[in-house]
Amino acid sequence: MTNPRLAGDCMLHCPYCSTLTKENETYCMKCGRMLPEDRYHRLSSKPNFFTRWKSPILSTVILLFFVISLYITLEMRTAKAKDYYTKGEEKVLAQDFKTAQSLFQDALDMKDNFQQAEISLAFMNQALSMEQTLQKTEQLLKEKKYTQALEILNESEKGLQDYNGEAVNQMVERVTKQRNKINIEKLEHALKQKPEIDQLKVLLWDAVSIETEEAEQLTATIREQIVNYVFAKASEQLKNNQFSDGNLIVKDGLKYAPDSEKLLSLQTTIDKEKVAFETAQQSRIEQAMSTANKEQQMNESDAIKLKQMETTKDDQGNLVVKGQVQSVATIPINSIRVQYSITTNEGETLLTNEVYVYPEELYPEETGHFEFTHYDVNMNQALTAEVETIAWYTK
Repeated sequence: MTNPRLAGDCMLHCPYCSTLTKENETYCMKCGRMLPEDRYHRLSSKPNFFTRWKSPILSTVILLFFVISLYITLEMRTAKAKDYYTKGEEKVLAQDFKTAQSLFQDALDMKDNFQQAEISLAFMNQALSMEQTLQKTEQLLKEKKYTQALEILNESEKGLQDYNGEAVNQMVERVTKQRNKINIEKLEHALKQKPEIDQLKVLLWDAVSIETEEAEQLTATIREQIVNYVFAKASEQLKNNQFSDGNLIVKDGLKYAPDSEKLLSLQTTIDKEKVAFETAQQSRIEQAMSTANKEQQMNESDAIKLKQMETTKDDQGNLVVKGQVQSVATIPINSIRVQYSITTNEGETLLTNEVYVYPEELYPEETGHFEFTHYDVNMNQALTAEVETIAWYTK
């Protein structure tokens, strides 16, 4: 009697992958698994679709799920990395480089090959190094090691050349401000050492190169010292009738103070004195004094009124004689020369000197000034300046 389950045109199949098998086969030729000994478990009228494709379908679903999960995870990590980077940028602009460094590192941990974060992290390392350099220069300033402070600052600044942006500009501005501070303190220290005229000229160009209000004031102070020195030296040459030497000294001084009214006036005075000397200066003075006209007589003999005269000290402790005169003449007068003496309280005359008034020419009722700096004068005693004579020319 035939088993109804074996009736029909049935063939043997692998119960695991539905591959056709032979009756005497022990293992499946496709999946390699051991076949059941009971033929019943290997009977099927035709292969089961689900049985054949369930493994590939399941593998595909699992792979798809893995890919989607990976994509979502990567997107979330990318978004988090960008969030860290944005916060890091905010900290950079707030000059909080330590926190910014940590945030950029977090961004890199979240996303590999995040080029912007890599660049920003490298800049943070440079910025933190620059912060340490700025702190070190402050210590060197206290120790008055100006050259060393400038050297390490300039060397550290080179690391900023490969970067750009607002944060870099802020850092460069801080470096520039610190460099200016070092240079100014260096100049102030040098001025306290009472430098010679050649040193003053070098210090002037150093001060001009610093673009700050404090540096402008320092530049004005140095120029004033140069002008006073040049004026004193040129006046000595003029007093000794060394007109060419005096003119050369003034021209050199005008290179450093081209707008100095004091030096320009002295230069004009030297030129006129030279002409007067070459054309019999004494005869011109006698001729002017011998005029019979009353007004002319007043202009020649009583044309200048001394309004003020005082002695002070400059920043270097040198004696400065300065004063003010007024023209009471009725015509323009020029080349006004004030002769004065410096005496002690005991009446001892230490020196006499001549100084020219500026501007070089005064019109009626106009006021002129004179000033002279005496070097190597002992200022440990009270000194008085007294006018001996005032001479001038009329046209």
